[in-house]
Amino acid sequence: MWCRRLALLLGGPCRQRGSSGRRWPWPRHDTRTEVAALTRGHHTAPGTLPCAWQLHGDHLELRYRNTLMRLDFVWLRDHCRSASCYNTKTNQRSLDTASVDLAIRPQAVRVDETTLFLTWPDGHVTRYGLEWLVKNSYEGQKKQVMHPRILWNAEIYQQAQVPSVDCRSFLETDEGLKEFLQNFLLYGIAFVENVTPTKEDTEILAERISIIRETIYGRMWYFTSDFSRGDTAYTKLALDRHTDTTYFQEPCGIQVFHCLKHEGTGGRTLLVDGFHAAEQVLRQAPEQFELLSKVPLKHEYVESVGGCHNHMIGVGPVLNVYPWNNELYLIR
Repeated sequence: MWCRRLALLLGGPCRQRGSSGRRWPWPRHDTRTEVAALTRGHHTAPGTLPCAWQLHGDHLELRYRNTLMRLDFVWLRDHCRSASCYNTKTNQRSLDTASVDLAIRPQAVRVDETTLFLTWPDGHVTRYGLEWLVKNSYEGQKKQVMHPRILWNAEIYQQAQVPSVDCRSFLETDEGLKEFLQNFLLYGIAFVENVTPTKEDTEILAERISIIRETIYGRMWYFTSDFSRGDTAYTKLALDRHTDTTYFQEPCGIQVFHCLKHEGTGGRTLLVDGFHAAEQVLRQAPEQFELLSKVPLKHEYVESVGGCHNHMIGVGPVLNVYPWNNELYLIR
């Protein structure tokens, strides 16, 4: 393998043990010289391999399938998944990152059909699956969607006819939970029907999804139009389109609402897909999208009613995007 690759590198034929053919067109080198030559030149894997690679001053350039990856040597050493560097039981690094020489370079590099092998100056060998590198490299992540979703407006959602999940199926079967989560992850909203109208039963349902987060309102709470808290939600005034908990350092990811009792008129719930709205901004006014995603704002909540005295501040842009692929993941 080494002989064949060096021959390909230097443009001449080679002779392997037990094979026939012409002799080496250059003087034979010892192993140390071969490795030195290997680390200087341009390297392309044999024609049967779906990849090509080249060493540079501080990184390895690897093309696999349709992805050209720049893999820094420090990153490659630090992310080693060998038994001495990574604990597979805890999925945590064992290697001390501070011990990695910032000028480290591999002494040898080899690639086969599925794996990249790197030998470091101390003799340690790191192995990476090529598919793993595509998935975890910066370039590979740029092509990935972290959170597939369906953007919707009223017409799209009505035509989709997304079914609700029955409470018993949701609580007692994996299929019911899976259907709910699929709806929620794709559309951002999902419904469970026939839930007993009590706070306790609502809490059981919420814990089926995730842990419940403690807030200034508590873990679970009632609200009605009695102005017991300094919030418009506790009045009879209509609430138009808005986002909640923007003033938290980390806004809520999931909110659960359950109407326990309704008398009279009004009280309708208005739901809007903010991600669909953001997509329209991106298409029609990309410079405004960039402004909303880069300029941090101060979001405040101030209340002083009864025994509740809170002043909370959260700082961040209205639109939060992953920096490597510009994918929207949060709206404040």
